[in-house]
Amino acid sequence: MQNKTILLASRPTGTPSAENFRFETTETLPLTADHVLLKTRYVSVDPYMRGRMNEGKSYVAPFEVGQPIAGGVVAEVVESQLDTLPIGSLVVGNLPWQQYILSDGKGLQQIPADQAPPSYYLGLLGMPGLTAYFGLLDICQPKPGETVVVSGAAGAVGLVVGQLAKIKGARVIGTAGSDEKVAYLKQLGFDEAINYKTANIPEALAAAAPNGVDCYFDNVGGAITDAVYDLLNKHARIALCGQISSYNDAQAPVGPRPEGKLLKTSTKLQGFIVSDYYTQWPEGTRQLTEWYQQGKLQFEETVTEGFDQIPTAFLGLFKGENTGKAIVKVA
Repeated sequence: MQNKTILLASRPTGTPSAENFRFETTETLPLTADHVLLKTRYVSVDPYMRGRMNEGKSYVAPFEVGQPIAGGVVAEVVESQLDTLPIGSLVVGNLPWQQYILSDGKGLQQIPADQAPPSYYLGLLGMPGLTAYFGLLDICQPKPGETVVVSGAAGAVGLVVGQLAKIKGARVIGTAGSDEKVAYLKQLGFDEAINYKTANIPEALAAAAPNGVDCYFDNVGGAITDAVYDLLNKHARIALCGQISSYNDAQAPVGPRPEGKLLKTSTKLQGFIVSDYYTQWPEGTRQLTEWYQQGKLQFEETVTEGFDQIPTAFLGLFKGENTGKAIVKVA
């Protein structure tokens, strides 16, 4: 069978473009002992992957130029030499952007067939949902009646954070980049939602949080974060999850220095990566699944169809084209 692969053609300067990706077509490798052949069904595109396109030390190795790009993938076992993964099984794992993948089974998690749509294991019940779960509940630890602000609230992580904060009895404020996204957040139960592209952010946040901010889940950084720092209450907690507002900056941004504000309010600021909690992922998945099945968590996907459209869907992340999880349906 013909097998398409998407490789990193070059490292981007500033915002990535289609020229940074290259398609390659080869023959599918034959199945060998103790391996399975996977057919890609769904591919996850995520903001963190932009950092992996750069060279340099980070919490995860960069993609190599001329090599396949890899990320979250849901795939079906179409041939198998492993008793633990029979034909027809659905699995999720960190896999290359290929139509067919030969795997020894290591790092693959079999997906239950009856608990949620398979693509949810790339979103609500996968890395984004777990990022929201541990970042909010372990670092921020919101209490009933406290005020929680979530930036990037209509993204795959942010919309779960807001709903989890509501489950814990908090008052929740979210920022998003369109009136449609603001309306969706209010539909999910957010108490306040702000369009950061049209509002005066400092004024809008101050009006939405008259009693200050106790918890801040930071997905974006930049001007929104600067405004939140002015509203922090004593012993506030900040989970530093992402900085998408500056991912494509050619030079490091220069902004206010927040240390004095954090000191005066005794604020805890903690950066984290979801892999920090790897040993606790089963616990997080079980709880998220339970809340989803009880109707306490809703989830949204922006689905693009076709393997060739994976780079387009990825680039759309930086234009704000997705609400919830950006997914590519391959087959």
